[in-house]
Order: sequence, then C-alpha cells, then structure tokens
Amino acid sequence: MARARIERDSMGEVRVPADALWGAQTQRAVDNFPISGLRLSRPLIRALGLIKATAAEVNAELELLDGARAQAIVAASLEVAAGQHDAQFPVDIFQTGSGTSSNMNANEVIAHLASRAAGEAVHPNDHVNLGQSSNDTIPTAIHVAAVLELRETLLPALKGLAKQIERKAKALKGVTKTGRTHLMDAMPLRFDQELGGWAAQIRAGSARIKAGLPRLERLAQGGTAVGTGINAHPKFAAKFARRLAKRCGVPFKPAPDFFAALSSQDAAVEMSGQLKTLAVSLMKIANDLRWMNSGPLAGLGEIRLPALQPGSSIMPGKVNPVIPEAVAMVCAKVIGADVTITIAGQSGNFQLNVMLPLIGHELLQSIALLAQAAILLGDKAIAGFEVDEAAVAAALAKNPILITALNAVIGYERGAAIAKQAYRERRAVIDVALEQTHLSAAELAALLDPSALTEGGIQGPGGTGG
Repeated sequence: MARARIERDSMGEVRVPADALWGAQTQRAVDNFPISGLRLSRPLIRALGLIKATAAEVNAELELLDGARAQAIVAASLEVAAGQHDAQFPVDIFQTGSGTSSNMNANEVIAHLASRAAGEAVHPNDHVNLGQSSNDTIPTAIHVAAVLELRETLLPALKGLAKQIERKAKALKGVTKTGRTHLMDAMPLRFDQELGGWAAQIRAGSARIKAGLPRLERLAQGGTAVGTGINAHPKFAAKFARRLAKRCGVPFKPAPDFFAALSSQDAAVEMSGQLKTLAVSLMKIANDLRWMNSGPLAGLGEIRLPALQPGSSIMPGKVNPVIPEAVAMVCAKVIGADVTITIAGQSGNFQLNVMLPLIGHELLQSIALLAQAAILLGDKAIAGFEVDEAAVAAALAKNPILITALNAVIGYERGAAIAKQAYRERRAVIDVALEQTHLSAAELAALLDPSALTEGGIQGPGGTGG
C-alpha cells in the first residue's frame, strides 16, 4: 500500500489507502476475502444508497438524528445511489454471510462523504447505520435492488420481445409449414401460430414475475439484528417503507414477520425460480430458431437469420446462429444460478440467512442477463429473420403425415399404409392417396389443403374442419 492513512475500529488500527473513502472495517474485509474479484453489483450499491438516505430522513423525522448530519448523510447516500462512488466498494462477494462487510462499506463511504460536507464528524455506525443492522439492511437491499431491476429492465425487455415476436407472426400469417413433434414431421401449422406460442411463453413469464413482485416488495428493514427491532424506533419500519415507496414509485411495505424476513430468503428463491422458468422458455425459442435456420442446404433451411459475423476461422462463407447460441448460454447460466440460490436460500440458520451476498449477486446477475438476452433475441434475430418460402412449401408438399386429415374418411390403418408408401417412394401423399382411395383429385386437394388443416377440426363428410 504505497500511500496510506491509519483508520481505527473496535479491533484496533488498520492501514487504508490514503485516497479511499472507506474505513477500517471495509479494509479488513478487503484483506480477509481476496477470493473472486467479484464486487457488489451496481443495483445493490444503488439500493444501499437509497436505504441509507431513507433511513437518515426517517431518523431525523423521529428526532433521533440532528438535521445537519441527516442532510449530509442523505446527500452522500444519494450520490452513492447514483453511481458516483462505485469504485469505493471493493469488498468481494464471497465474504461474511450476512453481508456485514458491504453494509459497513456503505456506512463508511457515506460517513466519510457526509463528514466532509457537514464539517463535523459523522459516524458510520452511530449515525449512518442508526436504527439498522446488516441483518435487515442487506436482505432489504436484495429485495429493493431486485424489484427495481425487474421493473426497470427485465419486464420492459420481455414486453418488447413479445411485441417483436407478435409483429413477425403477423407478417408471416399466410405461410404454412410442416409441424414437428419428436423432431419428426407432423401436421402443418402456420408460422404465426408457431411464433404465437413463443409470444405466449414470454408473456406468461412476465406474468409469473409480476405475481412474485409483491413478496419481494415486503422489506426486512426494521427487524435489525434478529427480528425484534432492537435499537430501532417502533415507528421506524413503517415510516421507512412509506418513504422508500414514495422515493422509488414502488409499493414497498414492512415485512409482516421480521423473523421470517431475516432468517429466510424465500421471496428471492421464488423469484429465481420464475427466472429459471423464463430461461427455459427463452432457450426453447432460441433452439427452435437454430433448428429452423439449420443448413442452409443440409438442414431444415426454413428461415435465414441475419448474418452478423463470419462463422468460422477455417471454413470460408460459414455463418452461424450466434444470437440464439448466446441466448442459450445465458439461459444455462440462469438455470445454474437458480441451483446456487436454492442452496443459499436454505442456509438460514436460526435468525439469519448466511449466504446473502451470494443470493443478491446471482439473482441480480440473472435479471440483467435475461433482460439483455431478450433485447438481443428480439432485435438481432427475430426482427430480421426471413422465411425461405420455397423450401418450406417443398417440404410441406412431401409431408406424408398430411394423411392424418383423412382419418375420418379412410381410417387410421389405410392412412398409415399410404403415408408409409409415400415416404418410401418419396412421392407426394396426395398422389399416393389418389391411387389408393376412392377420393377424386379435387376431394383430396380440399381435404389435404395444408392451410385449411391449420384451422383444426375434423376433415371429411360431416366434419368440422376448414
């Protein structure tokens, strides 16, 4: 440490970089946990700043903190929330399980800034942390950060993706293609029907996330050390939640039970599960796009994704489905993060969960990754792909499974025999059916019209189909 100053805490003296805004407890954590290089994320730092500003305002209102100090703490905290001091948060994610080191990091940085502005000493514990504990502040920060990121980034990204898919579906409504089950030819459907399924998955994912938000909006702040609220004013929790709700435009409320709010992270685990479900949906869509784009000659070749970059360092002219591949990797990461959060979530020993920093890191990273992946999938894959209608029509014409439409007319067994012959002889099923049934060419054309079959119902005399 080239240039240093001496800071003191309850354990004694510590050398701190001369220009650092943090103090002794932060430096101890930096020295103790040189593990990953992963630091507190921007959303969590933002949440800590908002919490400290709101707590100072409430404590001033309750006449527990003098006005000048409170004003200085609020100003410094809002600077932290705005991202002006992110470099002053050096503590590794893998630290004390309560996140005490990160809470004290925030307290010390804010106290340093506030002391400078107020011209008098602002203490990180006695003033900035007044009425709070790491044990309620860090769970609150996780909830606040997750709610804000979900509302401001992921949900808008999902809404945009669903609209992109629906616009593309509308443009392709007249194009009928071969359906596939088990990766094998099946009855036809339209592109708008297939893409409509994707849009429905995305909208359902958004609905699941929205359904979990009310539980994340319940805050642990006010429970302090073990859930009893020791050292916090009895009115602190309610006033804090109301003021933070107004500041953020979110209906935050005190947790109905502080003991549960400190000892468990069930709401975060629940939301992680919803993110995992969304990741599964996005991976399904990404892989559908990859299959549809496969080829261009030896694969399905139904669509052409936008060509974004060369696909090989050795094979000239190769272009790969890079956006769906990147999205699939994001989804794999989110699914893995859910396992991590699940294990961390059960680490609530008695009155405190002791994997809080890890839960916050993984949950917020998953939110950010999914939001960006959704934007890229919509803008760089779905919006610009083109359908090779000639290839789609050629495959559809040879699809022997179209014979399914004649089940009500000729029966399953005869239909199976015709389908197998058509496949064996590489002939259109309508030609084989013309030879093997009593139906005329006109009747078969009507009954086997792929577009009509996409409307469902029963084909044939007295049927309900198209």
